[in-house]
Amino acid sequence: MKGRVHSIETMGTVDGPGMRFVVFLQGCPMRCAYCHNPDTWDNVGDSTMMTIDEIWEQFERNRSFYTNGGITVTGGEPLVQIDFVLALFTYFKERGIHTCLDTSGITYTPVQRSKFEALLAVTDLAMLDIKDIDPTHHKDITKQSIDPVKAFAKLTTATNTDVWIRHVIVPGLTDNKDRHYRLGFFLGAMPNIKALDCLPYHVMGVNKYKELNIPYRLEGTQAAPKELAVAASKTVLAGMKAYRQHQWSVWPQEG
Repeated sequence: MKGRVHSIETMGTVDGPGMRFVVFLQGCPMRCAYCHNPDTWDNVGDSTMMTIDEIWEQFERNRSFYTNGGITVTGGEPLVQIDFVLALFTYFKERGIHTCLDTSGITYTPVQRSKFEALLAVTDLAMLDIKDIDPTHHKDITKQSIDPVKAFAKLTTATNTDVWIRHVIVPGLTDNKDRHYRLGFFLGAMPNIKALDCLPYHVMGVNKYKELNIPYRLEGTQAAPKELAVAASKTVLAGMKAYRQHQWSVWPQEG
């Protein structure tokens, strides 16, 4: 089996615990306003077809560095190629390597639940990137519905998969206290969450849009100060605490 690989980073330090071997896969159905990898959107793009053995061979060259880390698959949206990721993670797990999936959950469908369950069974950690909890704002930011994202989040809870939540704080776009609280209220129903990262928006990917001749929707938006992300984290955590203190018996319907 071959996958469409955009690129590989051999010494990743922000894509999961420890030192990571990071595989960026090609293709993504989302068109996030602040995406810093627009070159991965196209399903073909400037990618290289690679076998699992070829990826393992590259991993092995620096395996000693990954003792406290492992492999992370990201994108683009890696689950556009779910069959490949499932085979890849199965191969690495059989060899005792920690597996981390960096996803938005956008490709999840109930029809493929068994396949997603099989993938999560060989996934040690899922990093779930939630763009916005409000359906209207999510659609505006990503051009996609939030429903698959929520459904995937619920599946990770059902399968007891460890999850790190990521949420990017963009000035004037996602820096909304009410929606942060609602995000926390939704996350409160997930006992499998191990970490929450509210990340400040940066502008490091803007030049790629110029190179690809793609209009950048956030032109002129300044990078977010760390203080904005810290404040957002506190509000999200407050929402999580509120949900858990009331010990709701059903999943929150709003946010």
